[in-house]
Amino acid sequence: MMSFLLGIILGSFLLSLPISSASGKPVPYVDALFTATTSVCVTGLVTLPTVTTWSIFGQIVMLILIQIGGLGIITIMSAIMIGMNRRLGLKNRVLIQDAFNLNSMSGIVIFLKRVIFGTFLVEIVGALLYMTVFIPQYGVRGIWISVFNSISAFCNAGIDIMSENSLCDYATNPMVNLTTSLLIILGGIGYIVWWDVIRVTKGFRSQKLKCFNRLTLQSKIALAATGILLLAGAVLFFIFEYNNPLTIKNLSLFDKMQVALFQSVTTRTAGFASVPQQDLTNASSVVSLMLMFIGGSPVGTAGGVKTVTFVVVMLAALTAIKNEEEVSLFSRRISKQAISKAVAVITVSFMIMFISTVLLSAVTDAGILDIAYETVSATATVGLTRNLTPNLNIWGKIIIIITMYLGRVGPISLLIAFNIKKEKRNIITDPIEEISIG
Repeated sequence: MMSFLLGIILGSFLLSLPISSASGKPVPYVDALFTATTSVCVTGLVTLPTVTTWSIFGQIVMLILIQIGGLGIITIMSAIMIGMNRRLGLKNRVLIQDAFNLNSMSGIVIFLKRVIFGTFLVEIVGALLYMTVFIPQYGVRGIWISVFNSISAFCNAGIDIMSENSLCDYATNPMVNLTTSLLIILGGIGYIVWWDVIRVTKGFRSQKLKCFNRLTLQSKIALAATGILLLAGAVLFFIFEYNNPLTIKNLSLFDKMQVALFQSVTTRTAGFASVPQQDLTNASSVVSLMLMFIGGSPVGTAGGVKTVTFVVVMLAALTAIKNEEEVSLFSRRISKQAISKAVAVITVSFMIMFISTVLLSAVTDAGILDIAYETVSATATVGLTRNLTPNLNIWGKIIIIITMYLGRVGPISLLIAFNIKKEKRNIITDPIEEISIG
């Protein structure tokens, strides 16, 4: 929590300098603080247009903050130590384990090296693909735009430096849509899934078992949930927006399909928009709220409560409805500790979102759907807005800044940080008394 806070403070100081502004005049500090927070928290909500407000220096600062926020400051510092051939102590290993929410410290240095290498490899490939579109259009500046967009997309930040309407100008460009979508999915699927899939595919020829069956339970849930949510979201957006003249009504069938799919992908906490979010139908907006709240998968760059968390809670509820004892999936039982942790994550995230919604409603006269969109987007570090962010007053900006920060550090970090150790109990446990539920 402190590492992200220090990153935000340092970033806000640099962005408040005149050299960071395109006009040469310093921006108001609250906007510099907001931009630093949205960069470090890889959210994507901005109060000022990125392309016209910030100089090259300011954009570089933002990009560094986005990269640090996507990987985590602890990860970056540990990688530097490894690069300097310094041994990671137990404290650093514990911090890395906590940062990536790993269950074990075994092989943590190898895991960290893979994360750094894999991240930069994917970002470089993404930048090269973007260049095929942006260099012909912007010339040499297209190189910088491609690099910025690639890192922003992989880190699920959703900030671009091309225009004030995000990717709306490229809504029907297959290369931009495909590249952005792949970067978002790869960043949000989780590093653990990466290595698990690579492990399985390497041994596929020597072992006749199906690849999916050889994956770990974590990877199975993450991949299955991601696929189902992406497909379901795309189908629902296609149906709800099909006759909406403000979004996809006048597009060809193929373009309608790719816009619907991109909307489903970007709600996984990426924040890029190929259609103005305020033009969506109410039904599509509600679907977006749900997808944003769920977010991506654990141990990745995405936000939200995470796919695995959502699936575990749904399974626990289904198990209770069926009056069964054990929660299981894919012929594997899920521990009660994992279930309790999943319930805690969703509960704390919902509390942050609810309190933020109430407070923002008190300081602005915007519609409740616009406010809910803003607070869910901030809590899940998504970055999509129904054009409310640029119109926030100072109190609204402060509320969203705090919400983005709490959403990025995560419910588990909050619970651990503010947990008060209980006194040792006697061996005799408290008696059980039945209560009515539901």
